[in-house]
Amino acid sequence: QVQLVESGGGLVQAGGSLRLSCAASGIAFSFSAVGWYRQAPGKQREVVAVISRYGTIGYADSVKGRFTISRGSARNTAYLQMNSLKPEDTAVYYCNARFSSNDDTYWGQGTQVTVSS
Repeated sequence: QVQLVESGGGLVQAGGSLRLSCAASGIAFSFSAVGWYRQAPGKQREVVAVISRYGTIGYADSVKGRFTISRGSARNTAYLQMNSLKPEDTAVYYCNARFSSNDDTYWGQGTQVTVSS
């Protein structure tokens, strides 16, 4: 059974930091591209950061210089370090794994991040 489980969300004041974790099971996570997405109330889900299986990284303009995506030393984990958080970062954050070989895509259940002003 494939599972992606996010954790680390919570309530933080503006300017604060959070570190989100994504733990995968049932898939060869290290062979997938891993993405962090977010969805704010009333808005579409948007990509925040992506890391390819080869380590190529990309960020949304809105988070460049503040967020850092990484893979853990354990092959089944990934992280999103979020610094200098702003109220507009408030959203449910989702972990995503996608395999380019067959386009199989998996999602976690999401973790809520709330940034107060």
